Amino acid sequence: MSEQPARDAERARDLRRIKLAATSLLVVMAAVFGVARHFESAHAAWGYVAAFAAAAMIGGLADWYAVVALFRRPLGLPIPHTAIIPRNHLRIADTLGEFIERNFLAPEPVEARLREVDFAGLVAEWLADREHSAALARFVLRLLPQTLAAIDQSGLKGFMGRRIMAELERIELAPLAAGLLSAVTEKGRHQRLLDELLGALEKVLANEQALAALREKIRNELPALFNLYRADAYLLRKIVASSGAFIQEARVDPHHPLRREFDGFVTNFIVRLRGSDAFARRAEEVKRDLLARPEVAAVAEGAWESLRSFLEKDAVAPDSQIRRQLEAMLVDIGSQLARDPEIRAEINRGMVRVLADFVESQKNGVGRFIADQVKSWDIDMLIGRIELTVGRDLQYIRFNGAMIGGLAGLALHALEQGLKLYL
Repeated sequence: MSEQPARDAERARDLRRIKLAATSLLVVMAAVFGVARHFESAHAAWGYVAAFAAAAMIGGLADWYAVVALFRRPLGLPIPHTAIIPRNHLRIADTLGEFIERNFLAPEPVEARLREVDFAGLVAEWLADREHSAALARFVLRLLPQTLAAIDQSGLKGFMGRRIMAELERIELAPLAAGLLSAVTEKGRHQRLLDELLGALEKVLANEQALAALREKIRNELPALFNLYRADAYLLRKIVASSGAFIQEARVDPHHPLRREFDGFVTNFIVRLRGSDAFARRAEEVKRDLLARPEVAAVAEGAWESLRSFLEKDAVAPDSQIRRQLEAMLVDIGSQLARDPEIRAEINRGMVRVLADFVESQKNGVGRFIADQVKSWDIDMLIGRIELTVGRDLQYIRFNGAMIGGLAGLALHALEQGLKLYL
């Protein structure tokens, strides 16, 4: 026998015993009353006993009637205002639902109870356990293939692509480029770009193929007579030597005139990007032409397919990189939450607001649900459950009624006898 039925069976046995005891008390009081009445003439004390027993019977019977009238009609008689619970079943259900809605689900007690819970602390403690974070990471990865498939089937990918293109079209390219260049020129970082350009030029001047092409160009431009004296080779050496020396000077001298010219060029270019309508129009034209090209859409689609393929393969791999990174990230989040009381407090405040608003929006439905559930209960079963729960205490009312009634009867009899003596 399971725990609940065994407990119900024990309660039923206790209820039967207490009912039998209460009924036996009435029988005993009736017997005492009969004996006391029989011997009342023999001694005045029996009158007190009879008065006590009579009042005890009345009190016990009255409380028996009151207890029985809660659940059913006493002796099956159609007495008004009996079987109170069965007759008011539906009204009790509605009242119970409204009571819970107004008192248990009111904003103040709900928020007060929610503020006692450290939601962020519970999350931090749970995530800080590596086994928990690993289990959560595995669960997320199991959902990843279905999520990717749902994205493809729902058209979300196309929607996101259109939104990204729309946002790119709204970007003003010239001011954006000016801002980026301004950030680059801070603390002379744009000079590194000049260093790279100078280094590239040095490599070109040291490249045999490039020098041969340049010499051929010089030969074609010189008169034929000069070529007899290998003037092209002489000029090439001079050009390479002069250029190499100039580049080397510019690379080692931070105040070289070339660097100042480059600074001026970049600064002027930024100003024109910010203030020139012609530059802005040209930048917009370039942006629109670029976004309109099918290659851009193909690159975006190919990037998505590549990303999807990688995610699907990695999700099922025994040594999944995503799983390791996700697990480490979750553990780190838990550790940071545990170390930062301000973030935990902010999260807890947010959780209280969200959950309190949710309860407030749903409490009417909860009240109706409880009322409907109570209405759907079988009334005989409901009464049986109530009797098993509080019936034992209700039977003690019968004992108390008998004792209090008996004492009241005894006091009244004593008062009666006193008045007789006085009068």
